[in-house]
Amino acid sequence: MTWAPCPDPIPGEAESVDAIEMVIVPRAVDLGEMEVRRALPSLKRQMVGPFIFFDEMGPAEFLTDQGIDVRPHPHINLATVTFLLEGQIIHKDSLGSDIAIEPGAVNWMRAGKGIVHSERTAPDKKASGQRLFGLQTWVALPEQLEESDPAFIHHGADELPVVDLGGGSARIIAGTSFGARSPLETASETLHVDVILPEGARVPIEVGVEERAIYTLSGTIEIAGQSFERGQLLILRPGDALTVTARSDARFLLFGGEPMEGPRYIWWNFVSSRKERIEQAKEEWRRGRFETVPGDEAHFIPLPETIGKPRLATGRSHA
Repeated sequence: MTWAPCPDPIPGEAESVDAIEMVIVPRAVDLGEMEVRRALPSLKRQMVGPFIFFDEMGPAEFLTDQGIDVRPHPHINLATVTFLLEGQIIHKDSLGSDIAIEPGAVNWMRAGKGIVHSERTAPDKKASGQRLFGLQTWVALPEQLEESDPAFIHHGADELPVVDLGGGSARIIAGTSFGARSPLETASETLHVDVILPEGARVPIEVGVEERAIYTLSGTIEIAGQSFERGQLLILRPGDALTVTARSDARFLLFGGEPMEGPRYIWWNFVSSRKERIEQAKEEWRRGRFETVPGDEAHFIPLPETIGKPRLATGRSHA
């Protein structure tokens, strides 16, 4: 399908020039074979719409006998969204899900009242080596759905709409954008779009949802005369339309959604609107009361005892 663009912003107009509310440079953590860049939560901003956690994984080159090995660990009151650009990860969880996560697919794991999962490199990929590059984000659930039943939802790359941007493309991972809607059913109005632009291409970003952000994955983009390199989180001002121009071949993620009805607490892998619920989850994991991953009952990540108190995370509307 082809999408018709809207008018460009006008240089010099405040509503065009001030379209970027803030720029966040993620903090990088070297995990040995792979670097992870964490953009959310940050000191400047903790949430964008329902998104409370945003990690860029890699790109990393795993050689023979190397790979990721994230043992079973728990989550509550959130949904994880895994989207790969390169490579493969094997996801297993306490519901019995066992699936290879591959580029272009969306993998939505709703923890609800509690789920346990592992993420590992498949034996054949470990034997041959692979390049891994992807994103993992966490989405807070509306308060009334926090204690819902856990679920794992997968849509293959061929199920997600890809919109022709006149040389570039936009894969609609979640929500509605560029005239197309993802089949993924989310707990609240959520925007999640993978945009690829060749050098010189321009694409208007519609307003759509209240809170939006752009994360630059590769290349250089320009917005209202400002240039942004890869690895930057751009918080967009609510209600402003803008145009992104690719100054080189570029790729970025457009994401956001409607803000939550209130702030959330976050501690380790737990998110909740209630601080006492996190304390309860900590005790349940410590005592082995979560469901286990079938066939992987002997392995788990122990509760980290050195992390401080749960942090309060707020979006723009609750700052």
